Amino acid sequence: MIWGMEVQKERDTQVQIMETTIANAEKYFGSFCSLMAAYTRKTAKLRDKSDILVKKLIDYANTENPELRTTVKNFAEDLARVQDYRQAEVERLEQKVVEPLKVYGVLIKQAKAEIKNFSKVRKTEIKQLEKLEKTRHKAPSNQHMISQVESQAHKASVDASRTTQQLEETVDEFQRKKLKDIQKIFLDFIGIEMAFHAKALEVYSQAFQTLENYDSEKDFEDFRAKIQLASGRFPDSKPATATNPTSSLPWSTGAQSVPTTLQKLTFLETEGRSEEEQAQDFSTAKHPQIWQVASRTP
Repeated sequence: MIWGMEVQKERDTQVQIMETTIANAEKYFGSFCSLMAAYTRKTAKLRDKSDILVKKLIDYANTENPELRTTVKNFAEDLARVQDYRQAEVERLEQKVVEPLKVYGVLIKQAKAEIKNFSKVRKTEIKQLEKLEKTRHKAPSNQHMISQVESQAHKASVDASRTTQQLEETVDEFQRKKLKDIQKIFLDFIGIEMAFHAKALEVYSQAFQTLENYDSEKDFEDFRAKIQLASGRFPDSKPATATNPTSSLPWSTGAQSVPTTLQKLTFLETEGRSEEEQAQDFSTAKHPQIWQVASRTP
């Protein structure tokens, strides 16, 4: 009887370890599955929001000046490429991470059913052993009854041993699979994330360069030109670059105090011309754009 109780204690210790293993797997693998599913959904939502951003950027680009329009459209195209990579990331997370974790819901359920079955067999064994003990105390001389109860107790113990062995095999297989899968699942997770971020970084670098190369001054000059035209004014023409810095500044003191030979000849020529002709020459030289428009006006 003492030997039988020692066997029962060893068996109970084994089953307790198995129960703890299954309970921990149920707790943590359930959390992993929920969290990774939420992670995947959040990634999909980020993809959707980014798609909306791409559309808004393209719509906005169509309202802007040429330089910014081209820049923003190129930037939007880069963002769209990143979202293609993100879509692949979502699909791979579902396939390689979430689905394998979901499988453990079924495996854990099966293991718990095995443990429950063992508990029933174990209770039957305990009940038969207690009955045997009582029979020996109440009717120690009734060997026939004791023999029958011993036979029933022995059968219950054999069933318990067989069930324990089956449970041990089930939990061993579960544990071996769990240890390998937890490694593979999170290796796949890291690999998927690394692949996405590596590709995204390449495209983001290109997008960064696109934005950095944008010259806002060109668009600003175009904007100012439109404003001036709308107000009836014309953009001032840029003076031609001269070799002599002083000659490029007609209002400088040096240019006014020391007239050149060409200026002297021009002065002599204009002395004999009418005031109307001189005024016409002045307008042509100072505001060529206005004169061109005026000359086309009937």
